[in-house]
Amino acid sequence: MLNHYETVFILTPVLSDVQMKEAVEKFKAILIENGATITNEENWGLRKLAYPIQKKSSGFYSLLQFDAEPTIVAALEVQFRRDERVLRFLSFRLDKYAFEYAEKRKSVKSKEVKEN
Repeated sequence: MLNHYETVFILTPVLSDVQMKEAVEKFKAILIENGATITNEENWGLRKLAYPIQKKSSGFYSLLQFDAEPTIVAALEVQFRRDERVLRFLSFRLDKYAFEYAEKRKSVKSKEVKEN
């Protein structure tokens, strides 16, 4: 049974844009290799952290929404822990209300992109 998941991770700010995109692509590839379907990807960019992590006060935020088996999330989190570029990460299963909200947010965002 496939569940809907969302994961947000923070990458170290000393990366260039190319390195940051490469890291995101690495995690997307891990999901796809394990049979997950990526439904949405958002790059929130460089943001200030609420508190310092590893003596850093900012980081690149990235969001991935995907449909997958529960075992895939554990494999993804192992890769997050092994990668020194990742400061923090959070993965969680979306319930039906959170999934509906995420779908609305995606449709609103796609409308904004089409208008611009």
